[in-house]
Amino acid sequence: MPPKAKFTKTEIIEAATEIVRNKGLEALTSRALGILLGSSARPIFTVFQNMDEVQQAVIDSAKALYKKYVDKGLTHEHPFKGVGMQYILFSVNEPKLFQLLFMTEQRQIPELSGILPLIEESYEEILLSIQDDYGISRLLAEKLYRHLWVYTHGIATLCATKMCYFTDTEINTMLTEVCTSILKNIKEHKSYD
Repeated sequence: MPPKAKFTKTEIIEAATEIVRNKGLEALTSRALGILLGSSARPIFTVFQNMDEVQQAVIDSAKALYKKYVDKGLTHEHPFKGVGMQYILFSVNEPKLFQLLFMTEQRQIPELSGILPLIEESYEEILLSIQDDYGISRLLAEKLYRHLWVYTHGIATLCATKMCYFTDTEINTMLTEVCTSILKNIKEHKSYD
């Protein structure tokens, strides 16, 4: 009979996420997790087979938290802008989790056109919000999304690494100016490569 688990899976994931939230993924070790839980590392492995499983659980936990930010952004008057603002807010509020999800080296380098569907669980919903809000085709919405993501990701990265600080007003203005400019170009030329 396997040993009875001292901690629930949820308790271990919450503790592991707290370590990553404060110190980054490299700080997540079985020993550090045991210390935070007030135990040895042994009880962790009655629930998880190895630390890779724990790390994946933390990634899933971070994605679930990020999804809450996206969902809130999608309720904004202009959902695409709301998502951009929330993406940056996530990087400010949860810099280590942002780095884990969006600044981790990829095994293979994806094409720019393939990165957003790969990293953004709400890709289709966001894309539809662009089409609906701005009255543009799917192809043009994808182009606008890619351009604005690159710009928004730059701001978020500056925030997550504490390289720069922006006020909400500055972020709002920057996103509006860039989006308006690209949208104008897209609508005038029906292309923006």
